[in-house]
Amino acid sequence: MNCLFRIATILILIFTAQSAFAAANKSAEQAKAKEDIIHLELEAGALKNPVQHNETDEDIDLEEVEDELPENNAEIYKPVKKTPYGLPTEVDNNIEAEFSLFDNFNIDDVFDKNRDNVIDEDTLLGRLYHRKITRTDVPTYLLREELTFRPEKGPVSKVQFYGAYQGSLASGWQGADYDFGYDFGFGQIGALGKFRHSKNDFKILLNPRPRDGLNYMQNFVADAYIINSSIPNHKVVVGYSRNQVGKEGGSSSYILPFVARSQIARTFGNTRALGVRLIGNYPLIDYNLALNSSDRYFRDWFPGAEFTGWVDLKPFGKTDGRYGRLLVGGGLNAGHNHTDYTVGSFYVGYKYKKLWTNFEYAIADGYNGFHVSTDKAQGFNYTIGYKIVPQLQLIARYDFFDPNRDIADNNRKEYSAGINYFIKGQAVRLIMNYVYCQNDATPDSHRIIFATQLIL
Repeated sequence: MNCLFRIATILILIFTAQSAFAAANKSAEQAKAKEDIIHLELEAGALKNPVQHNETDEDIDLEEVEDELPENNAEIYKPVKKTPYGLPTEVDNNIEAEFSLFDNFNIDDVFDKNRDNVIDEDTLLGRLYHRKITRTDVPTYLLREELTFRPEKGPVSKVQFYGAYQGSLASGWQGADYDFGYDFGFGQIGALGKFRHSKNDFKILLNPRPRDGLNYMQNFVADAYIINSSIPNHKVVVGYSRNQVGKEGGSSSYILPFVARSQIARTFGNTRALGVRLIGNYPLIDYNLALNSSDRYFRDWFPGAEFTGWVDLKPFGKTDGRYGRLLVGGGLNAGHNHTDYTVGSFYVGYKYKKLWTNFEYAIADGYNGFHVSTDKAQGFNYTIGYKIVPQLQLIARYDFFDPNRDIADNNRKEYSAGINYFIKGQAVRLIMNYVYCQNDATPDSHRIIFATQLIL
């Protein structure tokens, strides 16, 4: 019952926003005629034509607000110069009653506005084809302009809807056993929004697909939180959000270099928790401190409390990238969920021009990932990547994991190599991975993965 109560509370937030959108009047076309449509441009330093509104604080870029969260922005990979915070990048629009939200997708406007059997440059398909997206360090949304709306009334002043999908064809063999199949990575729908007359933003992310080991509602809500930006250089996140257990373990699935996370990331991290986070961002240091319930996936209401902290030092933070970007970080995840657990992590990463590399180590005396465990585990991984051209990236990783330090001869090693082809940044991406698994306790195995990622 407690689980259902929490989920019901989250869904009430969604439906409250929807009812506010339905009450907005029909002024979308008039607003659109008065204001310029801003072309999506994610290159660092790109200029944008500001849209004029009566409320100056409502022209905040929702995507940039989201990028500032640690899970969505690998600090070491981002460009030296960022787009000025506060310049608008979304189309001004309005959500009307009933199904008028889909008016943006007039079939003639999608392909052939002039009906001359030629794809017009000012149609949706033409705009997407010419839309320039060069950044690959943050999640980018292909239909950000088309799916951003501005209700004239109600508690929400701006909302951007989006969806994400990743699926892969995988071929694997272990000894004489061979398998070939389709793996569903993720399929999600969500919304980023801003509350009217405030410095509060919100995010809702839903998983419509069931997951093994959980009932449908336990996996249905991925993110449900509010972001407050009142404190300079800080954000306060309240709600159900990604937990920063390790660097890769706390990163968004949308920006991972490989299809699968490293062994320490998928064992100790890749979790979400209900609580409060304080995120600080300065030129030479970042930090992310959280007090949460130790529950995972709404299995229990409050089995215990946990602390999760992460600090990044940026020694070259004031050198304008002349010597590249160096990031040295570490963190702690400790709490109680029917048993005590503690996970410590260390990370170092460096990027210079087209080359980037990182190393991460973690050790656990019990851990609270997808499953709670009392095992004393540890592991590390080393990753290197190089961009031959802006769209093509080569990557390789060595990954070692000891699932229980009290047991001998049970180590697992993974050797991975891959190619990322960024058609439109992370929004449209093709992935190829090869993974060789060397196991002390079981036969070695091989796996080849071809994946497609799409973020709308």
